[in-house]
Amino acid sequence: MVKKWFKPKKHTGWKKSQKSSTRRAHLLSSTDKRKSLDSRYLEAGKRAQALSNVTADKRTSELAGLDARYFFAKAKKTK
Repeated sequence: MVKKWFKPKKHTGWKKSQKSSTRRAHLLSSTDKRKSLDSRYLEAGKRAQALSNVTADKRTSELAGLDARYFFAKAKKTK
């Protein structure tokens, strides 16, 4: 039995089988709408980075890392 120690604060609907645009839309839609756009990008990037750091699946780690870098780059451009 595998003990799950990482419990995300919010379920995003992110799946590695989805297209990148769909994955990123799910991540962004799970953020707080009252925040500014760059804050939302950072929050989505942090969620993707957390997933990338804790997963043992190589494909999930790669895709979540790509999504995290995408959101961090978008946040940098909006400032």
